[in-house]
Amino acid sequence: MVSIRGTHQGQGALDTQAWLNSLVLREQDQPRLKQACEALEDDRKAAAQEMVEILCDLAMDGDTLLAALLVQPYRAKQLTRDQVVDQYGTTLAALLDSVIDMDAIRTLHQSAASAGQVDKVRRMVLSMVNDVRAVVIRLAESIVELRAVKDADEETRVLVAKAAANLYAPLANRLGIGQLKWELEDLSFRYLHPDTYKRIAKLLDERRIDREDYIRDFVAGLEAGLKAEGVDAQVYGRPKHIYSIWKKMSRKHLAFDELFDVRAVRIIVPRLQDCYAALGVVHTQFHHIPKEFDDYVANPKPNGYRSIHTVVVGPKGKTVEIQIRTQAMHDEAELGVAAHWAYKEGGAGGKDAGLEGKVAWLRKILQWQEEMADAGDLVEELKHQVVEDRVYVFTPKGDVVDLPAGATPLDFAYNIHSMVGHRCIGAKISGRIVPFTYQLQTGDQVEILTGKEPNPSRDWLNPHLGYVRSSRARAKVQHWFKQLDRDKNLAAGREVLERELARLDLDMSHAQVAVEKFNMLNLDDLLVAIGGGDIKLNPVVNYLNSHYFKREVTDDEAVAEIINQKSSANRKAGKSPFVVQGVGNLLTNIAGCCQPVPGDDIVGFITQGRGISVHRTDCDELLKLARKHGERVVEVDWGDTPGQSFGATLRIQAADRNGLLRDITAILANERVNVEAMRSHTDYNNNVATIEVQVSLQKLDTLGKVLARINQIPDVFEAKRITQK
Repeated sequence: MVSIRGTHQGQGALDTQAWLNSLVLREQDQPRLKQACEALEDDRKAAAQEMVEILCDLAMDGDTLLAALLVQPYRAKQLTRDQVVDQYGTTLAALLDSVIDMDAIRTLHQSAASAGQVDKVRRMVLSMVNDVRAVVIRLAESIVELRAVKDADEETRVLVAKAAANLYAPLANRLGIGQLKWELEDLSFRYLHPDTYKRIAKLLDERRIDREDYIRDFVAGLEAGLKAEGVDAQVYGRPKHIYSIWKKMSRKHLAFDELFDVRAVRIIVPRLQDCYAALGVVHTQFHHIPKEFDDYVANPKPNGYRSIHTVVVGPKGKTVEIQIRTQAMHDEAELGVAAHWAYKEGGAGGKDAGLEGKVAWLRKILQWQEEMADAGDLVEELKHQVVEDRVYVFTPKGDVVDLPAGATPLDFAYNIHSMVGHRCIGAKISGRIVPFTYQLQTGDQVEILTGKEPNPSRDWLNPHLGYVRSSRARAKVQHWFKQLDRDKNLAAGREVLERELARLDLDMSHAQVAVEKFNMLNLDDLLVAIGGGDIKLNPVVNYLNSHYFKREVTDDEAVAEIINQKSSANRKAGKSPFVVQGVGNLLTNIAGCCQPVPGDDIVGFITQGRGISVHRTDCDELLKLARKHGERVVEVDWGDTPGQSFGATLRIQAADRNGLLRDITAILANERVNVEAMRSHTDYNNNVATIEVQVSLQKLDTLGKVLARINQIPDVFEAKRITQK
């Protein structure tokens, strides 16, 4: 059921001081909160106060409460950043900026995101990593919005409820804030499925008195049993949430009376060892149902949730669900990341290991995204991690399987069983053979064709080839290669890395510098990881290339040398392909060191007399410049120029043979890539052909696909994009 608070009950406008006195606050926080509250306009005050009450229940620090009061006028630009800094300091201004960055979460509702939107999502993720209080404020704001539309028209209620159900409730769950998660789910469920909500609420209410009497007697008996065994514990009945009841009824196809956990009890103990002592008492006193036992203390959930769950048969043969946890585990389950700001001296208590664990998945997304060519993958990965869209397909027997949108037959096969995926040699959709890259649609009936022996391909791990979409399938493929004989992985890793090093005119001894970079103990471990698919080859090669061949940049003269002086066609026509944030219409140039193309994540550096050089954000030259002149780094975005194309030069090295050029041009034609120039050279002594092709493309996506497919042509050693000097 949803929570009820003072301002939510319609008690009318309270005197500011009386309202503050009703809250549990530190004495030093009251003056700032009073000042901010009295400055609010009347139409904003009730919602802001309600947010503060929600955050007080989570024991958030004073800065968080103050930011909740100020975020609405700050978003509406009625309060400027300079005013916030002058009155409250830079720390609060940074927190408010992070809350505003959280607005980018709406981008996850869109099927495709522009480069600018991707950048907003990246800033949002960084804000969540750097100060997760911004997320908590946004979640509280969502609850206030849900409550406010109670009497609105149906369309408004549904729109707000969908955002809460699809975005904010999953995010609260991921961050372990159960206290907000349940209210977001129950309120949105109430608006989206009003009839079902009322039916379950009525069933709960009809049996409420009998259930409360039963739980009271059960708790008394259990407390006596625990006390007799010397276990110090608090025992009480816990509320059931309507959404969770409906979800379990739907998932397990159960009637209301068949649910095990309509009657629920929680045991809170002081120490970890007391959890298992209490469990022993419970299982001794009552018969338990083995299949309904879960130990999330030994095996926590991905969001860090820890508790022991068991279902027992109580008096009169009625089932009761029991949760056993310590007080610390309980605080984590209810407050999640918010538990780490619980009124510590000196303001926010700072981050600890528990908090770091809660946001580690965000750090992994950022780290993963840095290795990818397509910046838009950040948005897609965040969708899968938090608000994953689903497709529903059928097995030949008619069972329903839900998968992430864009899933392939291989994703389906691995969802059924690891060995089905490993042995997959083909797939049929409604009796028709389809390729592994076919994207499943809701309603498809999928039949997997298998061979006798498992034989996964490393190509399945290549994101550009589109064989697998789900992280689950990718992890299983990686695990397969990891489990192969270490010697085979070592040999495979050595072979592929030596081949790449030879093209850089390096030998294996040069690879030693990458061991520490990729967190390996020695070079053999790095080679095994490459051979097993745990570490991709490209990041290793790129790092070695950068380490040994990137030249130093010392001043603007060096910057000028690496800037491509040839203006783009758009600039010749008087149009810049870039939008520069915070400055006027300055001259822009693409930096020759990294040559960003539309779709790359970019940033600008203000040079002396040559306008702004535009770099990829991962450019080593840019990082060196930023360390010296950080104040000259500016935000740059790709301009909105429909139909704009970009050029790239591809270098292909292969064994010289008849038909090689035909195979290459066929792939370029199939991908609708325009060839602007081509030159080739053959080393007859080594029978190696080197072909350079200048192409024009519409999307960065296409470049990755083209290179991946050319690399699969027989006798091709390497195909890559190169920088023209």
